[in-house]
Amino acid sequence: MPASPPLPIDPIAEARRQWLVHGWDGAADGMAAVTSIMRAQQLMLARVQGALKTFDLSFARYELLTLLSFTREGSLPMASASARLQVHPTSVTNTVDRLERDGLVRREPHPTDGRATLVVITGAGRSLAGDATARLNSEVFSQPRLSSEDVADLVRILARLRRDAGDFTDPLPLPTPL
Repeated sequence: MPASPPLPIDPIAEARRQWLVHGWDGAADGMAAVTSIMRAQQLMLARVQGALKTFDLSFARYELLTLLSFTREGSLPMASASARLQVHPTSVTNTVDRLERDGLVRREPHPTDGRATLVVITGAGRSLAGDATARLNSEVFSQPRLSSEDVADLVRILARLRRDAGDFTDPLPLPTPL
């Protein structure tokens, strides 16, 4: 599907102008910021989905495979995967169902907690995660369409927004080595 041609005006700037016209001056900049972030997310997600399409992976499936590939044992309890991916446990269950159906992960009983289930990446899952990461690195992550300075600023600003919203806490400083 070809991309739509660029609009002749920035619709978010026009919406901000309308906010001001309607007397919502105190909310105009915030509306423009929130709407800009949401539109940027749509644009980035489209690029990611385009890169993952040939692997038949959604970003959620890719994230879980990659998370598992980063662990020492290639496995995590389902609840830990949910917490680290910051998604509802039902979302992880649905993602695992699809990955398991495709032979990319399997479920195993937790060795010490009878109530927990581990999700374990298979060799095929590890290979697919590696191939998909290589594609994302070359087509999206290494070319975010921002300067390196803008990337650093954006990551810093969004991390502060996420931290202040309660998304995470700053880690405690490591002790100075002796």
